[in-house]
Amino acid sequence: MFEIRGSLVTFAAAVQKIEGLELIDEEELAADEDDKEPVAYLMMPDVRALHELVSLWRRWQRGEELGRGLTPWRDVFALLRDLRSWGPDDRVRPEDGNFLTDEIDGRSDDERVLLEIELVFRSNDNDADRAEVAVRNAITQFDGRIVSRSRIEDITYHAVLAELPVLQVRAIIDRSSKSIAGLDPVMYIRPQSVATSIGLGEPSDLRARADVGRLDVPVLALLDGVPVAAHPHLSQHVTVDDQFGLEDGALVTERTHGTAMASLIIHGDLNRQEAALPRQIHVVPVLGRDDKFPPDQLVVDMIYTAIIAMRSGEEPTAPNVLIVNMSLGNSRRPFHGQLSAWARLLDRLAYRFGILFLVSAGNIVDSFGVEAFATRTAFEDAPPSERRTGVLQALGNIVADRRLLSPAETVNGLTVGASNDDWVGAKERSSQVNIDPYPDMRISNPSSALGPGFARSVKPDILMPGAREHLRVVRNDAYIDVKPVQASRSAGIKVAAPPRDGRENAEGFTNGTSAATALASRTSHRIHDALEAAYGEAFTRLTHRERAVVLKALLVHPAQWPDKAASLIRSTIGPPDGKYHAQQRDNIRRFLGYGFVDGDDAVACAADRATFWAVGTLEGNKTATVHVPVPAAIGGKSQFHALSATLAWFTPVSPGRKSYRAVRLELLEPEEIDSLSVKSFTDQPDANQTKRGTVISRRWAGYKAPMVTADMTIPLSVQRNPDQGAQIDEPVPFALAVTLTMPGVVEIYEQVRQRLAVRQLAPA
Repeated sequence: MFEIRGSLVTFAAAVQKIEGLELIDEEELAADEDDKEPVAYLMMPDVRALHELVSLWRRWQRGEELGRGLTPWRDVFALLRDLRSWGPDDRVRPEDGNFLTDEIDGRSDDERVLLEIELVFRSNDNDADRAEVAVRNAITQFDGRIVSRSRIEDITYHAVLAELPVLQVRAIIDRSSKSIAGLDPVMYIRPQSVATSIGLGEPSDLRARADVGRLDVPVLALLDGVPVAAHPHLSQHVTVDDQFGLEDGALVTERTHGTAMASLIIHGDLNRQEAALPRQIHVVPVLGRDDKFPPDQLVVDMIYTAIIAMRSGEEPTAPNVLIVNMSLGNSRRPFHGQLSAWARLLDRLAYRFGILFLVSAGNIVDSFGVEAFATRTAFEDAPPSERRTGVLQALGNIVADRRLLSPAETVNGLTVGASNDDWVGAKERSSQVNIDPYPDMRISNPSSALGPGFARSVKPDILMPGAREHLRVVRNDAYIDVKPVQASRSAGIKVAAPPRDGRENAEGFTNGTSAATALASRTSHRIHDALEAAYGEAFTRLTHRERAVVLKALLVHPAQWPDKAASLIRSTIGPPDGKYHAQQRDNIRRFLGYGFVDGDDAVACAADRATFWAVGTLEGNKTATVHVPVPAAIGGKSQFHALSATLAWFTPVSPGRKSYRAVRLELLEPEEIDSLSVKSFTDQPDANQTKRGTVISRRWAGYKAPMVTADMTIPLSVQRNPDQGAQIDEPVPFALAVTLTMPGVVEIYEQVRQRLAVRQLAPA
């Protein structure tokens, strides 16, 4: 393990000069100003090589000559604070130690605590068995017991769920070499995962819904809490697959999370009275009593088991599922650069089965200080412009503490943040007594977790409505502390609710990224239905992977930064100097990702714009080109017009190798773009920032008249770059969504439609 002094990028450049040396995830390394003590991991062929390297480091520390041919190591060592073997300090990371300290606070030495102990993955089964036996024996010696275990070769994951007395947990927190933290087979020790939760405000009486008749088989699955399956809003729409036997132990009155998420996916916000989805949804409960993860299960193993049962084996339970909603997260696992096993699992399953995972960014509901205001009265009486600037500046000061919650760092999945949108009427809104920090603009909610993602990729990918979140002042001192408040009828999204306050079945209100993710899943389903209706078998006969990446591209495609929000973040968080435009965009994307998606807009048609999609697979070092037909109607008109393109794919992943994201695609800038008289749009993530994930979304716009010729096309080329690390021979599925628009020119859609034919791409 290398503890680095300074920039990871500089260090990686020095390492590259040493032949045969590889860093894990070397191609993904990027400087992170929030990481004050960066580390990197070296791939060593064996223990002997490791010992030789440590010996060389000690010689350099003593000022001795390194010897003939070893000069490049001098440059590497000069960038290090330390080089050492894996030890107790690495097995218990600071944030995990803090969570463990909170867990045992006030508890007696003999009380029991559940820990997730991840082992160093060994590919050889015999070696893996010996390592697990060694850990089991040690746990027994320390008066503990193994509750559950899992080994998933697909994602190089090997872990046990263990119960230990508080006394032994204290030794682990102290990083004692005589505790479990001193065992060589152990990679990490963490407290058991804790599910993120939601509040449910102000239950109300149920409104009747019409009978929906026969519904089609599911293409969407919900992994969540046990729903109230008999609820009138859900009974005809859900199939519950209780794989883990959680239904009997979950009291009906506690089934809040699963009921709310199922309701949102099926019906949307009940305030809107939208049409229900035309298919059932497949629900697999992974939360049990009190909407918590069961105490005898590893959540990674549960998710793996659930997906395998749905899509694999002789009798898969939901073989047609393309979309999986995961409005869940581990509140004890904020993302700090290292992928969680849960995220790695979603990435692997997405590519293997062709599944679009929609994952909530997470809600950070802790109070935070707003230094711009000394008192509650000052906060309440301030003009809206001062309130929003003060709150945003406060959030900008603590971005490192408001990171995504695992598994939101997923590379192949889409991560959804919550925007301050709902459909509450003006009359109900006026009754709100708490403070709306952003009353006149669309922006991410204060509690919505912030990016970036793995390798500084764009995260969250999109924002969807998560209700207009209000703040309550909880402390007055030198300045105020504020805290997000629970949803209500005056600031919330209306959902089905379990029995409450004497109501056998009820409706209530929720908010946050869980709700936003459910609405994103609903929108993906609506996109699927629209494609099925428009293209029939041309769409349904595509492979699972191809259909899933089409949905992925089309969901992100309409996302745009809200103008006021982008301007506010730019002016408030900065940097103020315009020459730092890339850093300004970096700060904006932390909050907004690619932008807000209007669910209706994502599936709507309009005469003055044309959206089409292409799908295919790319083998190594190949390129596919889509020729975008330019309608004659936009020629010669000096008014706003735009071309936007979104590329999405599923990459194979290589955990623990030189590059985790094994396949990189690129959307090449077309030379012919100048003929449209457009330039790269300024209010979008920087082009270099968009290349780090598995979605690339670009927009070009202008006001000058395009010079359109007969049968003119703009070629958009998708290029598969050379794979890094382990060679991947498999074709990679990708989809490209493209829109041409000139508002008010109603001939655009029809002219483009006449020149297009539905077909699959063949790689060049």
